Amino acid sequence: MDLEVLIGEIRDTEIKVVTAEPPDFLKTVLGSLPTDVLAGTSPLPDIVPSDTTRPYITLTFAQSLDAKIAGKGGRQLILSGEESMKMTHWMRTMHDGILIGVGTAVNDNPQLNVRHLPFPNQHTHMQHYHHPRPLILDPHLRLPPTCKLVANAAKGAGIAPWVLTATPPKADGFWASEGDEEKVREWEARRDALLSAGATIVLVERETLHPDLPPTSTDLPLPAVLRTLRAQGIRSIMVEGGARVIQSFLSTAASERLVDTLIVTCAPVIVGGEGVGYAERLEGVPGMRHVATDILGRDVVVGLKLST
Repeated sequence: MDLEVLIGEIRDTEIKVVTAEPPDFLKTVLGSLPTDVLAGTSPLPDIVPSDTTRPYITLTFAQSLDAKIAGKGGRQLILSGEESMKMTHWMRTMHDGILIGVGTAVNDNPQLNVRHLPFPNQHTHMQHYHHPRPLILDPHLRLPPTCKLVANAAKGAGIAPWVLTATPPKADGFWASEGDEEKVREWEARRDALLSAGATIVLVERETLHPDLPPTSTDLPLPAVLRTLRAQGIRSIMVEGGARVIQSFLSTAASERLVDTLIVTCAPVIVGGEGVGYAERLEGVPGMRHVATDILGRDVVVGLKLST
């Protein structure tokens, strides 16, 4: 091949990398960065929640035609095709944080980065693109200190996760139970291991009927989680799952409006009855307004805004 032709092709490739942008679908549903800011290098500044005491919430997931998001027992399924996977990674750059439940973190051991985006011509992905902060809902500190999220951050190849949890019930007093002291020691040991590995522990207050009583639920209350994160400077969050997290956000959104945008990718596959869905125990469904539908490769993506 002629040298000048080869150089020309290289330059064309570089131009394509530099000018790569999110799909129009995301621009329609979420918006764009200012024209003087390179795509993917900063979260969107103009997405503002209806309640400014919490971050803006984009709830997103991929599902099969029969509304399954995981295989038997929560086994990870790769449902998104190449084009919709790239869209998801562009979406990650648009938010300050990316939130998943600890079940997904343990089962899938995800990286939550933007590795599917075009490779920049001068820097690494970590240097060029904005990477959202991984946020893990983990009431009992089940996240392994050796997981990819922590290991990648230690190597400079990822953003260290924030682990959202709550302190265990008091091990003394009238309401203490046998074995509570051991549970507290085990929780503290898991906390110290995560901290030593590089994770950050973010404590969330759980609801109690009285300060001396144990919490009314073992789950972390989503309104308190979001208020805590907003106080820590997180202005926008992309919530990716899994099933219980999706159920919790949609159910709570019906009464407390915790979700601003819903983006669903539908893959042309059927998983079957043993797959894990999110709608079976969904309590209440918030009103939604259709914004856009598009076809990305083999997949259909739908964007909706939740009604006020």
